[in-house]
Parts: sequence; structure tokens; C-alpha cells
Amino acid sequence: MNRIKHYVAALLFLFGAVAMAQEGEAKKEREPGHYNQSRFKQMYEEFATPNTYRSASGAPGPDYYQQQADYVMNVELDDKNAKLYGEETITYHNNSPDNLEFLWVQLDQNVRAKDSKSPLRDGNGVNIAYTAGNFAETYISEPFDGGFNIEWVKDASGKPLSYTINQTMMRVNIPQALKSGEKISFSIKWWYNIPDHTVNRARSGYEYFPKDGNRAYVIAQFFPRMAVYSDVEGWQNHQFWGSGEFALPFGNYDVSITVPADHILDATGVLQNREDVFSKEMMKRYKEATKSYDKPVIIVTQEEVEALEKGFATDKKTWKFKATNVRDYAFATSRKFIWDMQAVKIGGKDVMAVSMYPKEGNPLWEDMSTKAVVQTLQTYSAHTFDYPYHKAISVHAKNQGMEYPMICWNYGRPNEDGTYSDRVKYGMISVIIHEVGHNFFPMIVNSDERQWGWMDEGLDTFMQYLAEQDFGKTYPNIIAPNGKYPSQRGEPAAIVPYMSGDQSFISPIMSNPENVYQLGPNAYAKPATGLNILRETIMGKELFDHAFKTYAQRWMFKHPTPEDFFRTMEDASAVDLDWFWRAWFYTTDYVDIGVKGVKKYYVASKPTKEMEKYMADRNLTEADLPPLVYLAEEESEDFMPELKGKSPTETSKNLKEFMMDNMTEAERSQVKEPKYFYEITFDKPGGVPMPLIVEYTYADGSKENVTYPPEIWRKNDAEVKRVIASQKELVGIAVDPKMETADIDTTNNSWPKKDEKSDFDKFKENIKGEK
Repeated sequence: MNRIKHYVAALLFLFGAVAMAQEGEAKKEREPGHYNQSRFKQMYEEFATPNTYRSASGAPGPDYYQQQADYVMNVELDDKNAKLYGEETITYHNNSPDNLEFLWVQLDQNVRAKDSKSPLRDGNGVNIAYTAGNFAETYISEPFDGGFNIEWVKDASGKPLSYTINQTMMRVNIPQALKSGEKISFSIKWWYNIPDHTVNRARSGYEYFPKDGNRAYVIAQFFPRMAVYSDVEGWQNHQFWGSGEFALPFGNYDVSITVPADHILDATGVLQNREDVFSKEMMKRYKEATKSYDKPVIIVTQEEVEALEKGFATDKKTWKFKATNVRDYAFATSRKFIWDMQAVKIGGKDVMAVSMYPKEGNPLWEDMSTKAVVQTLQTYSAHTFDYPYHKAISVHAKNQGMEYPMICWNYGRPNEDGTYSDRVKYGMISVIIHEVGHNFFPMIVNSDERQWGWMDEGLDTFMQYLAEQDFGKTYPNIIAPNGKYPSQRGEPAAIVPYMSGDQSFISPIMSNPENVYQLGPNAYAKPATGLNILRETIMGKELFDHAFKTYAQRWMFKHPTPEDFFRTMEDASAVDLDWFWRAWFYTTDYVDIGVKGVKKYYVASKPTKEMEKYMADRNLTEADLPPLVYLAEEESEDFMPELKGKSPTETSKNLKEFMMDNMTEAERSQVKEPKYFYEITFDKPGGVPMPLIVEYTYADGSKENVTYPPEIWRKNDAEVKRVIASQKELVGIAVDPKMETADIDTTNNSWPKKDEKSDFDKFKENIKGEK
């Protein structure tokens, strides 16, 4: 066997010698030095130094802390005038090691105040087209005044506290510093005009139904909310401009909501006075729903809602809720809401999957909304942690997709005659999965959406893809004829049009949501696709799923940063992914890997000219070297014409002689004699490294699939070479044959080169075909 090793070493020596000779030729002139430019270097420059708050493993450190904000609120809806009135008492717990000189409170509704700076922040020209509502709002209508009206701020004894409002932030000036470990209580009284979210593009508000004169309300960001104070930012008091969502501390809520007596209402938290606000029939149906695991039970029917729509009660009813350890609060109310519920087992306990929708949403919503809620809870829990709350509510709201703890708004409306297209159906199912899924990211794994939109939207969109595929398996009668749910985001090929687009309008994922050009691809699709590639192609499902679940469980009910996610994924998998985070998240580079060329080699009977030069430069003769096999390129001057067209047996004569001279019969019987030698050059025009996934096709029709790890690019980011020694003739090579890496140009992926359209061109043709 020593001779076999010697034989193999001889082959390696040959290629090493040629490479060294070529390297020597290329470096005749001395070049200047440079910094480490490898994409595979560790991310010490990008990451903050680990500390006692956040460890190098990505886990919370021994001194990790977070603040707590508890609320007691009384809220009243003026349905006639579309106004909301409230009074709240906030108890703020300073768990940080710092003394706080003042407190920051968020006033998100001020983004709609008459003097809001938000409409002035963009330098947009004339659009080529406007919706009627958008045109009226932009050029005709008087600006809507939807900002908070703060009537007073008082301390626990009722004395006024001074405050300063800076756009969407209010600084509460406390008389003395709030020391570490102390808490403070103060109260705020406020009101504001509720916007029509169908024309005002608000995240919450009402929809007006002219046929019956009713409104359906979906209410959020409706109260002054504490800002986050953390070890990373201190006070996170970045202004709310409209795109960057929310950063909020956890706390406990005690909320009383007064609405017209004929309204149907649900909200974040456990309903405390169910028997007071439910009819006897509703109570009966509710109890039935808590035991119904296979289908929803309708608590308020469409027939009952149609009667309520005509009532317009003048008396009032107060609904009381308590919520523990939530980061936000929202509610939905209307006399138009049909209401259904179904129980689902999650981790040994029952969770209620709930849907609320006007009759305008039927039959689509009654058929599918709660199904989507159930699937979301099951899939997300399996990949993260058991859903900890007692319910998850999907509320129908036109043109809306927005999320809050235990409750969310979702679009998807049939035509007036009840018919709907597949596009509407799948759009509704997908948005419900996505918004209910936000309960996990960021309502529980509580990232800073104001700065890192991808940490909730991207992770949630990735999980949405998994849940959609599970939904298709659970309900095969609902999905497309090919048996696969038609997910719009997640598949690598779907991100190609964005990543191959105009670089002037592309931002890195690691950008503030306010500063990107295309928020959907940037914060939703690209990070989701990257995670899908990690799971399916780079790490494998087992390693990825364990690491992802580790991250979710480490940071549930805490405030993670991007680095906590990146570090945990590596810590729990033993896969070095710094190259991936750097390329996919920190740059706008794209994937493009191809076959540059193929050279065929034959065994030569004497040293090639390159080898002769190598030996002459070093004053060596063949006697100075171990027995060597020489390979001559078919197109080189060393190639022996007499070998052209010969059979593999004849052309390998020199190799046979080498083996006879240097190996015993027993050793020869243990090796397969290679008959063909190919040197394949793969190039990488794109900046993103990826595994080199190759399918080799041989003359006998057989195929061989090899995945070279991404580290193959670690020493040369432009091109690499591989040598194939085979008993069969190589007739075809395909790179990334299953389109697993989001390669933006597949025209260079084959040898022999095929005259084919790129993925982007195919995508454009598909779009044209759908019109």
C-alpha cells in the first residue's frame, strides 16, 4: 500500500509543480501588501465585543437585564365620531444598572399629526399613476389630524409632570433620577381621531361600510407606550417615520375597553368578564369550541351579525382583559364581526385559534382563516417553542397585514358575489400565516424592529414558507394542482430578479427599514431565502433546525440583536457561517457561479515542456525525483497525435507501464485504473460564495452529483479548479442543476455551453404570461 500512496503522491506532485511554476511566472513583479480581504475571515470587525450582558456564544450573558412596563388602561371608543379616549397608568421598573434621569414614551400616532415631518422626508417626484384615494390624499384632501392629544401627565400622587414632545417621542421629566432597582408610576390622559385605514394607509384604524353605515375597527399603537432601554442602545428613542416598526419592553396589562353594547370585541389578553359580555348562546358555543379540535365553532353567526348591523345601540358595554408578559396591546371591535374559534393542542395544552370577519369576507374566511391559524401555531411551535399564550386571533381588515400579541389584521376579500381567485385565496392564507407567525418573531423573540426590520420580517417569512408547505400537505384539496403550496417567498429562484436588479436601488439587509428602496425584498424575501438556503443546502435540516430552535428558546421574552442570532446559529451547529452573514446580509452582492472551461489530459510517455522547465529552473533531473506520471493537455504541444481517437485502454498505455514498474500485482488489484483525466475550471463572477453544486454526466448516461463546500472559494474568490480522474468519458457538467443557490445567471452553468435563457429572463416571460 505504500506504493499506492507513492503513486497518488506522484500525481499530486505533478499538479503541484505545474501550479507552482505558473505562480512563479505570474509574480515576477513585486506587488504591494494588503489587508485580509478574505470573505471567510471572522467578523470581529463587524461585531461588537462580547460582554457580561451578551456572550460570545450568542446567549444572554450573566448580567443580561431588561426593563418592565406595566399598564392599567381605561379606553372608550366614540363610534359616532371615530375618536378614541384613554387614560393609563404606567408602572416602569428600572432593572438596569443605570440611574435614569428621564423617561421616553412613544407617541406613534403622531406620525399622522398635521405637523408631522414624515410626509416631508422623501424626495419623490410625480408618480406615473395614482389610486383615486392616494391622489386625493396627496393633492386634494386636507391633511388628516390623527396625532395624540395629551391632556395631562401626572405622577402617582396626582401632581403634574412636565414633558417634552419631539415628533413621535415624549420625554417625561421626573423630579429625581430613577435609581437601579426602583420603579415609578405615572399617568397619562389622551385622545385622538381614528383614521380610515383603507384610504390613509394606517397600520390601524377603521373601515367604513357605506351599505350598512357601520365601521369595523382594528386598533393598535393607540396608547402612549414606553420605549426600550437596553445594554445596547440605552434609550431606543429613534423616531417612528412609518416603515421602521416597533421596539417595546415586556410588561403586564390590565385593560378595560368600553364600546357600543352591540359590538363584538376581542383583544390581547384573557377576557375577565366573559359571562357579562357574552349572551347565553355565545357562552354555550364558546364552551363547545374549547373542545372542538377538528373544526371551528361559530360563536357569532352571519345571520346574527346582519341583525346587529341594523341596531346601532346607544348603550355601552365594557370588556375587561388581562395580559401577562406581552410587549404590546391591540384590539378589534365592530357589530359586523362574525366570530369563530377552534381548539388546538400545543405542547400538551389547549390554545384557541380564533377568526373575526365581516360577512364581506365570506365564504373565504369561514372556510380557511382558522385553518391557517391552526397550521401556523403547529408549524412555528415545532421549529421554535410551544406557543405560550392562550389564543391567536386573525381579524379580517381590508388591505391590511399587521401583527400584535395574540391578535393580527389580515386582508383577502372575495368578490361581492362570493367568488374569488386563487391569487386572493393564497394571498389570504399566506398573510394570515405571516401575521399570526409574528407572535413568535417579534412578539416573543423581541427584536428591535425600528432598526432591524429583517429580524422579525425575514425570520417570520422564512417560517411562513415552512408553514405554507405544511399547510399544503395538511389540506391537499385546497392547494394548487401540482400538490405544492405556491409560496411567493423562500424559494431561491424567486429572489433572483431582486438580486440581479439595479444596484442603485438595492440596500444590504443590514439596513434600517427607513433607508431601503425595496422593503419587501430587502427585509422579507432576501433574509428568508438566505435562511432557506442555509437549511436546505449549506447546513442541512438537522443542524439548522437545532440551531434555529436554540436561538428562539434562548431569546424568547428577551431582546436579541443581529449578532446574537448570527453567533447562536454557529454556536449550536459548529458551522462557520461568517462568510455567509458577511456576503448575504452585509452586502448587495449576488450569486453567480459557472463553468469556465474544461481541459482533457492524457498520460504522457515523457515529461511535458512545463515539467522540463520546472526541473531545469531547479537543476533537477528525472533521477532526482520519485517515479512520476506526466499528464499532457489534449490541446497542448506536448500532446501525442498518435493518441487522438484511440480507445481509453490504448491511451493509458503509459499509465499501465508506470503501474507495472512501481506497483505489485496485489496493489494493482486494489485500485481502479483511471482512463480519463479532466481539469475543470469553475468561476465565480458573483460576490457571494456558495457551495459548488455540480452534476457530472458521463457517456454511458450515468450521473454523479458532488457538492463542494463553500470553503472551496476561500483561497481564490474568482475561480477554482478540480481534476476528475474517471474510468468513464465526461460529456456534460451542470452547476446548481436544481437552482438551490439563487444563481442570477444560469447561462454559464453548463458545459458544453447551452443556449438558454437566464432565470431572470424566464421570470420576465412568466410575468408576461400571467397578464
